[in-house]
Amino acid sequence: MTRQLLGRRDVLLAGVGLAGIAAVPALATTGQTPVHVRKDPDCGCCTAWVDILKADGFPVTVEMVPPDELFQFKLAQGIPETMVSCHTAEAGGYLIEGHVPPADLRRLLEDKPAALGLAVPGMPWGSPGMGPEAEREAYDVFLLARDGTTTVFASYPAA
Repeated sequence: MTRQLLGRRDVLLAGVGLAGIAAVPALATTGQTPVHVRKDPDCGCCTAWVDILKADGFPVTVEMVPPDELFQFKLAQGIPETMVSCHTAEAGGYLIEGHVPPADLRRLLEDKPAALGLAVPGMPWGSPGMGPEAEREAYDVFLLARDGTTTVFASYPAA
């Protein structure tokens, strides 16, 4: 019976396999649903919101869309005109309109309500990406129903 030693290639392949297995629990714990953001190329607050999501562990991709095309996309997806903000994201089959806090996005993805998504209409000061939270104005996060109606999902009082 002959003994065969592991070759360099075998060791490298085993190392890659172990690294891949080790990464799975890390993905499960950060376990964030990917977020795809459509935004106006000139909007800095949208970029700030994306950075906040990334810092919170969400994998984010960004697509630059001209403002008129972005507005038409929002309406075509069923976002009521009264709920429109500066950017639109998609995550886990939901639409996320505007400066929705990451905690509310997580709650939506965990609870999985039968809904179109969430919206923070306009651009309230102190919402994520819109200035310091310590100077926040009061705002609501709305749950968007597929029939166009809305209900308050979360409320943030003025700071």
